[in-house]
Amino acid sequence: MGFTPEIAAIRFGEGLSPLVTAPGSASDVLAQLQGADLAAEAYPIPSFADLLPQIAKVERLRRIWRKAAGKAEEAELRKNHREARAEMSRAQVQHTRHFYTRSITTEQPFRERLTRFWGDHFTVVGGSVAFRHAAPYYVEGAIRPWITGRFVDMLKAVVTHPMMLLYLDQIASFGPNSKGARGRRGLNENLARELLELHTLGVDGSYSQTDVRQLAELLTGLSSTLRDGFVFRENMAEPDAETVLGKSYGGGPANLDDIYAVLEDLAIHPDTATHLARKLAVHFTSDTPDEGMIADMAAAYLASGGALMPLYEVMLEHPFAWDSFGQKVKQPVDFVMSALRVFPVPVRTIAKMNRGQMHALMTAPMAAMGQNLYRPLGPDGWAEDAEHWVTPQGVAARLQFAMAMPSAIYRSLPDPREFVTRALGDLADERLLFAARAAETRREGVGLILASPGFQRR
Repeated sequence: MGFTPEIAAIRFGEGLSPLVTAPGSASDVLAQLQGADLAAEAYPIPSFADLLPQIAKVERLRRIWRKAAGKAEEAELRKNHREARAEMSRAQVQHTRHFYTRSITTEQPFRERLTRFWGDHFTVVGGSVAFRHAAPYYVEGAIRPWITGRFVDMLKAVVTHPMMLLYLDQIASFGPNSKGARGRRGLNENLARELLELHTLGVDGSYSQTDVRQLAELLTGLSSTLRDGFVFRENMAEPDAETVLGKSYGGGPANLDDIYAVLEDLAIHPDTATHLARKLAVHFTSDTPDEGMIADMAAAYLASGGALMPLYEVMLEHPFAWDSFGQKVKQPVDFVMSALRVFPVPVRTIAKMNRGQMHALMTAPMAAMGQNLYRPLGPDGWAEDAEHWVTPQGVAARLQFAMAMPSAIYRSLPDPREFVTRALGDLADERLLFAARAAETRREGVGLILASPGFQRR
């Protein structure tokens, strides 16, 4: 099939938009990653570091209120806690609006897609009430700034981030022979295992259980507090050197540089190169991507010393990236974003939505399709294979969204005969064109286009 602007916008972006010109070449797609991050500047979302004081305040007031149970001041303290939570909730609603608005309006959609991809690669899920909606802030600070740089810089930001340390129980990990281990639960291998299995070498990578154990001991000391965020606790760190993949790290006083050293080496390991190349290829092109493309991507990554831009460039320049169009089923978040973008839903409409309206129109439909936004079931993130998403329940939820969402936002819907071209351009097949012409109502015609295989795939 080869390159077309429609494929570029649908496969490597958020979908076609009547307000944004589709890329004219693969180089135009890559150019979206150069220069300023326009969507982030227009619709800012703070980083986790900016959110932390609010979380600390909520948690502090919660403790004070609970300690006052049964006392005269309990009601007043509970009210203070409730007001602090409400203040944080209002900010989170605003930032959720910005999350949707970025994808609807951006002229750099490849940047948005990559941010979601890497956020999923480094999955975290907030546990407590205060952290439950904190994942977007983690992505904003630990993922988004690094998607065009060196992979190791993103890796360091993630491994030392409070959300990751909390999610994988690293803050409860003590070196067995450390000064702080007395009476503690001991070593936790969660972060070390996921760092090797999911984040770098891959499940089939060349590491052993001994490497996991040694890496877990090396990672001791990584912790966080509500006041300071990330901290390195020397008294928690396992003394002496650790050997990971045959190389020794540490041996002197415990310090963060030893951990950074192993991350540097893991980032440029050949297994990591292949793992990252395959994940990108699967996400953007096909559940069974071209092995030659993967090998070329991995080679470019290693030749650059672990830079991410060469990975993207090789993928975009490979014929398979364009000839395999239609082999990927959009995940629910991608489907919803592309549907909102193709109308497009006006920015002022999103700006007026409250949490309940956004939940009803967007978040809840995604969950019904099988993707509870920012809350995957495990640290491996969301599934990529089509079979996971094309289920009776998932397809029914997609159809319901396609039929209900446009009418819920617009009083007057576009003519299906015009809308089918707006949504798919020259990629619309004859059957879909006929359905658009034959639809008895605009609601039915627009819904059929959004629910069609042509719109559901990329």
